[in-house]
Amino acid sequence: MIKFMKRTLIALLEGILAGFLPVIGHAQLLNASFDVARGLYSQINPAFEAYWKAQGHGPITINQSHAGSTRQAQAVIDGLEADVVTLNQVSDIDAIVAKGLIAPAWRSRLPNQSVPYTSTIVFLVRRGNPKHLKDWSDLVKPGISIIVPNPKTSGNGRYSYLAAYAYALKKLNLNDAAARDFVAKLFKNVPILDTGGRGATITFVQHEVGDVLLTFEAEAHSSLREFGADKFEVVLPTYSINAEMPVAVVDKVVRRKDTEDTAKAYLNFLYSDQAQEIIAENYYRPISRTVLARHADEFGSLELFSADDVFGSWQQIVKTHFADGGVFDQIYQP
Repeated sequence: MIKFMKRTLIALLEGILAGFLPVIGHAQLLNASFDVARGLYSQINPAFEAYWKAQGHGPITINQSHAGSTRQAQAVIDGLEADVVTLNQVSDIDAIVAKGLIAPAWRSRLPNQSVPYTSTIVFLVRRGNPKHLKDWSDLVKPGISIIVPNPKTSGNGRYSYLAAYAYALKKLNLNDAAARDFVAKLFKNVPILDTGGRGATITFVQHEVGDVLLTFEAEAHSSLREFGADKFEVVLPTYSINAEMPVAVVDKVVRRKDTEDTAKAYLNFLYSDQAQEIIAENYYRPISRTVLARHADEFGSLELFSADDVFGSWQQIVKTHFADGGVFDQIYQP
């Protein structure tokens, strides 16, 4: 009986080990990213996995987590074991820094202050643009229904809010009080606030709510490809925001998981010509001038501004506009 139990235990252990042996040496990373970047990283990740193996390393799998950028930052703070974050606001990564998970000098670790690509806010309208929406001033007219994600939880929504505010300040030459009233009128035309950019896209495209969707340029073009250029078209406003897409290694996590070198290599890959080409093909604006020049005709011409040039530091922007009781809470009446 004892010999039988011993043989059974050995067989059981051998079976367990056999199940685990194939994954020994198989590295894995988790990338916490914003929700509308799904398509981009579905192409970036296999490209990096192939590159990593070609460099003589063992197999690797890049796993993804997606949600609104600010919600993703909070998830990492709350314990999501992400090795890297690829978000769409500096303030979101700084929030993780404040909790001691990422080193304060994160922006100096990678080229272009750890921003491998950018985007901007454009209008996605229904084919033929039946409401004739050409610029931000058209969005405050009565009877216009605007779909935009919540600026409290989404970088997409936050950039849309700032773009409209800056347009009122810089192009309409309004004072701050009048600019605030301009943005209040715009959000009065918003019937629903989704928590993230992809949710807002689904509301506009699939549920057919609204006359215009405010979204990243990349998401607008992705919608054309996915849902049909015969149904929608992209409108470039005259003035919009340069939306930086920062990335960082989550130091505390990679040191615990012993994935620091792999995580660094993954983020550095985003600056390679191969990745920059994938970025451009997905309508994000690459920082490589060579790659951008090859795709120049695909990106429309519009005047861009930087958020910190108009509104101050991101820390100041978040405190003034998006913190509880801030300007957005004051002007938005659902």
